[in-house]
Amino acid sequence: MLTSEDIERLRSVSRDDFKVATVSSVFEADTSDPAGSLERGLNELINAADMAINEGASLIIISDRNISETKAPIPSLLATAAVHHSLLKSGKRCRAGLIIESGEPREVMHFCLLCGFGANAFNPYMAFEILNQLQKQDELPASMEPVQIADNYIAAIKKGILKTMSKMGISTLRSYTGAQLFEAIGLNSGFVCEYFTGTSSRIGGIGLQEVAQEAIARHKSAFEQRPAGALELDFGGEYHFRHNGEQHLWNPTTISKLQYAVKYDDSKAYDDYAHAVNDQSKKLCTLRGLFEFTPSEAVDIDEVEPASEIVKRFCTGAMSHGSISKEAHECMAIAMNRLGGMSNTGEGGEESSRYKPEPNGDSKNCAIKQVASGRFGVTINYLAHAKELQIKIAQGAKPGEGGQLPGHKVTKEIAEMRYSTPGVTLISPPPHHDIYSIEDLAQLVYDLKCSNPGVKVSVKLVAEVGVGTIAAGVAKANADEVLISGHDGGTGASPLSSIKHTGCPWELGLAETQQVLVMNGLRDRIRVQTDGQLKTGRDVVVAALLGAEQFGFATTALVSLGCTMLRKCHEGACTFGIGTQDPELRKRFAGKPEYIERFMHFIAEEVRQIMAQLGFKKFEDMIGRAEHLGIRKAIEHWKAKGLDYSAIFHQPTASDGKALRLSSQQPNKLKDHIDWQILEKAKPAIEKKERTTFELPIRNTNRTVSTILSNNIVKKHGPQGLPDNTLEIVFRGSAGQSFGAFLAPGITLRLIGESNDYLGKGLSGGRIVVKTPEKSPFIAHENIIVGNTLLYGATSGEVFVNGMAGERFCVRNSGATAVVEGLGDHGCEYMTGGTVVVLGKTGCNFAAGMSGGAAYVLDEMQLFDTLCNLDMVELESVWQTSDKDMLFDLIQRHLKWTHSKRAQYILDTWSDMVGKFVKVVPIDYRKALEKMRAAEQRHTETTPATEEVF
Repeated sequence: MLTSEDIERLRSVSRDDFKVATVSSVFEADTSDPAGSLERGLNELINAADMAINEGASLIIISDRNISETKAPIPSLLATAAVHHSLLKSGKRCRAGLIIESGEPREVMHFCLLCGFGANAFNPYMAFEILNQLQKQDELPASMEPVQIADNYIAAIKKGILKTMSKMGISTLRSYTGAQLFEAIGLNSGFVCEYFTGTSSRIGGIGLQEVAQEAIARHKSAFEQRPAGALELDFGGEYHFRHNGEQHLWNPTTISKLQYAVKYDDSKAYDDYAHAVNDQSKKLCTLRGLFEFTPSEAVDIDEVEPASEIVKRFCTGAMSHGSISKEAHECMAIAMNRLGGMSNTGEGGEESSRYKPEPNGDSKNCAIKQVASGRFGVTINYLAHAKELQIKIAQGAKPGEGGQLPGHKVTKEIAEMRYSTPGVTLISPPPHHDIYSIEDLAQLVYDLKCSNPGVKVSVKLVAEVGVGTIAAGVAKANADEVLISGHDGGTGASPLSSIKHTGCPWELGLAETQQVLVMNGLRDRIRVQTDGQLKTGRDVVVAALLGAEQFGFATTALVSLGCTMLRKCHEGACTFGIGTQDPELRKRFAGKPEYIERFMHFIAEEVRQIMAQLGFKKFEDMIGRAEHLGIRKAIEHWKAKGLDYSAIFHQPTASDGKALRLSSQQPNKLKDHIDWQILEKAKPAIEKKERTTFELPIRNTNRTVSTILSNNIVKKHGPQGLPDNTLEIVFRGSAGQSFGAFLAPGITLRLIGESNDYLGKGLSGGRIVVKTPEKSPFIAHENIIVGNTLLYGATSGEVFVNGMAGERFCVRNSGATAVVEGLGDHGCEYMTGGTVVVLGKTGCNFAAGMSGGAAYVLDEMQLFDTLCNLDMVELESVWQTSDKDMLFDLIQRHLKWTHSKRAQYILDTWSDMVGKFVKVVPIDYRKALEKMRAAEQRHTETTPATEEVF
């Protein structure tokens, strides 16, 4: 990101071996042939760039600064991609860097696109000029220097680009530049092939003519004389609704109509709302706004399936208690349980008190419990109280990003539920920790089915190119449902930069998923759900015809409860007590379960009316019948005329006559699980809490051992499980993946041998001991005995490992205690709580994203500071008596359980070794603890007089 001063310095370079050339990115605006004029401008730009390289230029500045009343700027992305691809074709791209000097880019996505299509640097000169103007108008603090303002803007954009790259799993800007990881929505194939070569564009759309018309219209608007009293600039209304601005389907009319309808049970008001949303003939907001239903023989509406059955297909979206208030979250759960539908916890866990029915018979228990990469609040008790477990790989508004809860929304209540620290921002890491591949996903599906035998498991994906292939993998991974989430949405905690430009419309993703599943003979064994700003019964019918069986409502549900789309969710300042944790604002919450019930019934009745028109008596008969969809013939919108929906409406032939919808079940892979054998032997412990111990052999084909056992224990005894060490099982051999996953309190697993990946995943209070066999010839603390990603998302319990662990040890640990004798890269990644002791070597990138808990690392070579990621943590010596005592005690316990020679040596030479330990403490965690301690002191009688005075 270059400032205007940086650009001028580059221009002034006068060296023979480093030449900087500026090429003009403008075209003739005063023309009767906009497309021809823009094409000539692009050709002149490409030729000028080519000539500059031939003359030895090392940097080419593509500039639109010399615009005038007759010269309009070429859109900066088009100019960048055109030059980049032209130079690629001629083999000259590697000879010069491209710098974009433009007044157009201003948001994170703009810069990401420029990078993605070949820009090496950019100077958004208009953005810097606006910042200067804002300071002159006292919109920015007068104390801030212009240089500081520019630096702050650059830092914000850089963070945004890094976040976007991380969503895509890319580590370096060099890899992102020119990678074109985008899909074009609404650009015709000829235009894309010429200027954005290699980019996917599935539905056609506008071309050079329309782009030129828009560019000239904007240019003329800028130069025309404005009438007296007119706004200097158009507000736009991209994010917030503005009169005469960008069209939003959520606007004062639709919001007020819907809220009136659900509050007073007024079907006429709902009809007005539905008509306002469905009628997009003039201002198109969605792809489905151009769909129309093909005529067919109607049936009497009395013959159509009742609304009471249709509403059972509805779900509320995955919004966590944390992103939204407790009152709103519980209100949705009550409503959906009354209807027989399902509400979704989101990735924030759930209070166990909600599992008990209310005195009036209502239930606040969410039927769908989400298991996301953050693993917030995922315990065996949480999993055992679900009807469906949902793995969140992606999210519509934030694909690849996962959730992020700002620190100001992490109250004491939220922190307890998520096993974290009040006031500390919660980051949900990308979902690569235990889902590197479809095989890993299959393992997680298996884990979750063990955690609650008989439960359905769904996988949440985001609509994007290739999602159908992933959905096929999900079906093969034995999941029961796949959810295709559209790009719209982002309720509760989405930053504004994540609400747009992420993912694509669910219509595209759903259609691709249905087609791929049908072609591969997989559609009949998996249920398909979709969500993403579903608003009306018409939306539901469209989704059903494209292949969906279940339907999620998130934003719409919140609007029903009183939300007016203030877009303050991420700030926690919701006036209506919905998207906030502020106790005063929460008092304003006026929503009732009845409002959501009425909304869902209105939707279902609208669905019934359309079904009657299309001739369907049963909802299931409508699923996947895309032949009942067509594109509106008389398209009035000038930018929509080139759209081609044939890819969406395509219907492949079902192989072997299989159904276009779910008609069978996934195979039961738990039949031969070793836990059924364990349950028989453990009956005295489970039934009578008698001390029980026994020994079993184990092989690496025995996966997720003891998880079914843990489910049985918490269902019988609650989250507290059994008294410590009531049940002790000794295994000899090589354990398969997820050994001891979600292990309940009271169980001790002793493994004499070795273990594969994911040991102790989601540990929920149990104890796991891994011991090197007595006659092993190798040195334990120098050899790996357990695999990667141990204790992922552990909430409580303890683990003692007599040997080294692989990579990502204790990733997202939020409460467990672990002692290990060495580990690979990325130890304690994203950890939010608990205690880790490492009695040996560590790999690089230790403590990346660590925001809570503490780690003690033996640093004999004094090199640990070079291996630790210090972005969020500080290092200190172990000098406090409390730390020394705790560390000594943990090593003693490690010796007791494992007979570790390493532990014995450290304890025998304790006075020499304790000084070689380094304590790793997260910075924000330390600050939060200090604040909590200060708050406690203020409530004691020994409050210093100075604190009262000042």
